Amino acid sequence: MKCPCGSESSFKQCCCLFINNEKNPQSPEQLMRSRYSAYATNAADYIYQTYAESSRVLQSISDISAWAKETKWLRLVIHSASDHRENRIDDCESILNNLPTVCFSAYYQHQGQYFLMKETSRFVLEDCQWRYLDGEVSNNEELVTPKRNELCFCYSQKKFKHCCGS
Repeated sequence: MKCPCGSESSFKQCCCLFINNEKNPQSPEQLMRSRYSAYATNAADYIYQTYAESSRVLQSISDISAWAKETKWLRLVIHSASDHRENRIDDCESILNNLPTVCFSAYYQHQGQYFLMKETSRFVLEDCQWRYLDGEVSNNEELVTPKRNELCFCYSQKKFKHCCGS
């Protein structure tokens, strides 16, 4: 199975390594991709654990799991990711003054409707681990369901009936 994050790698060789705590994400983009894959595979514990401490208090594993179960995640598109490499991993103060961001779009199906959400997420380092702090959703719109022979809205270049509509 290909990784839900959109890489060309298999899930086992990509985000599964992060979700199973075999590896730690080395960048905000890797963390973002692994969190998306965790939603797609209902790995609620991983999603919860990768929230920043200040954000985690507002979450619950049961709520995360319920949302992930109700939602079919279709496609992730990364538009941009700030370059965090200019900040040393042990230089947390400079990173906090210029928080790394990842801008992405996610296509998903919820309660039989299709949606496109665009978000700019912010990340922090806690104990030398990247964590999701928060995100600003700039767009969350319901999509018109394509006809079965139209191209899928997720830009796969496949007909809808052979892609998200299957």
